[in-house]
Amino acid sequence: MTRSVRLRAPAKINWTLEVLGKRSDGYHEIRTIMQTIDLADRITLSEADTISLSTTGVAGPLAEQPDQKNLAYRAAMLLGKEARRGVHIELEKRVPIAAGLGGGSSDAAAVLRGLRALWSLDIPGDILTSMAAELGSDVPFFLRGGTALASGRGELVEQLPDAPEQALAIAWPEGAPDANKTASMYATVRQEHYSKGERTEGLAKRLRAHERVREEDIHNVFEQVRKPGEASVQLTSKHGQVGSVGHLCGSGPGMYFLVASDEQAQIATLGLPLVLRMNAVGAHTIGSAESTTLEEIT
Repeated sequence: MTRSVRLRAPAKINWTLEVLGKRSDGYHEIRTIMQTIDLADRITLSEADTISLSTTGVAGPLAEQPDQKNLAYRAAMLLGKEARRGVHIELEKRVPIAAGLGGGSSDAAAVLRGLRALWSLDIPGDILTSMAAELGSDVPFFLRGGTALASGRGELVEQLPDAPEQALAIAWPEGAPDANKTASMYATVRQEHYSKGERTEGLAKRLRAHERVREEDIHNVFEQVRKPGEASVQLTSKHGQVGSVGHLCGSGPGMYFLVASDEQAQIATLGLPLVLRMNAVGAHTIGSAESTTLEEIT
């Protein structure tokens, strides 16, 4: 009988994102606090003779890409090379791609975690983290999810206490995503946008004290380098009675809005497509345990 494991790959938002400067390796030194949310891809891993991938859902351009460019497939290849095993990956995309929500990185981390369970591999956490860092800067964070402070180029992760649960409205533009968006956004960051990470450290202190994230705690350097005409978005009464500023997810263009409840999130998702011509869903933050639970093993 073929063994399978099913698990979620949650999206993330950034409570903070600061750039400290340019590194000698070409990357930027950052400080960011990331947070997983319940908007998630679904992944099923089934034992097989070779490594293969099928993609459904809101895959968009992903469905047309060769498997070798998909982070979930690359994660399986990386671990499969060590284990000399095969797997078929069924990837149901629910997280919008190239929106700053980290869907591809989360998929890769879920595959690493899932294959460790499916293949009963005895891989220490630090080794799995090193493998995750080979795949991408955000992948190590998604191995545990929840709330974490990341530094370096994003691969150095310090776990924080799970932030108190927060309801959200998530929005992203209609139309084809820009695959080179992250690189182009970092190219717009200038020396005057650099900081010392004080905003991130300040929020980390509040989170260690188990305090809620406030509107004034949120900070993203890319909101300072918007193109002319890309003003910040505010949900007002005519947009669903939610008074919250829209904050970029990572380097965008996806955004999130703090809302008072799941009901208010649903109201916001009705207004955003009409007012801003953006797709929108309600969501809420989730902790590390919920982020990494295996949903089913057969």
